[in-house]
Amino acid sequence: MSLSHIDHWVFDMDGTLTVAVHDFAAIREALGIPPEDDILTHLATLPAEEGAAKHAWLLEHERDLALGSKPARGAVELVRELAERGYRLGILTRNTRELAYITLQAIGLADCFAIEDVLGRDDATPKPDPDGLLKLAQAWKVEPRDMVMVGDYRYDLDCGRAAGARTVLVNLPDNPWPELVDWHAADCVALRQMLLA
Repeated sequence: MSLSHIDHWVFDMDGTLTVAVHDFAAIREALGIPPEDDILTHLATLPAEEGAAKHAWLLEHERDLALGSKPARGAVELVRELAERGYRLGILTRNTRELAYITLQAIGLADCFAIEDVLGRDDATPKPDPDGLLKLAQAWKVEPRDMVMVGDYRYDLDCGRAAGARTVLVNLPDNPWPELVDWHAADCVALRQMLLA
């Protein structure tokens, strides 16, 4: 199947549609999380009071980043092209839905995504779990194989594969995970060119 025949697209947010600004090492240090631990997984293991306080700090930090978001190269043109074609578009992020929508507003793409099609960590088990993609497939009444998951990191690709969706790696010059990727584009400009080819 060619990319242009897929009309249900799900995007990761940070580093995919936006310029990556999260300094995860600094976040781990600020929250006292070991360097090798996943941030959300670690926070979920903490006692309730400590977990709530650290989640609140993380949310405030992420809100500041969301408000200052800048679109990744070619992202606005790519999403507008897909929206103009009438494709169904979703977001699946490890951030919160509220902050994802703030980010979409900051980069000028909020009108391309229905709010119910923006899923965050409070709406679905965080990637790499396929829960969010499967929820979107069910809501859209499509088979996962008729969807594409677009992201810049292994979690996005693992999520897509586990759900049975097609996968696109974007915004990395090389492809370190060829076994997980159906299409690879250096950036969103190149991905849009692949779509128009």
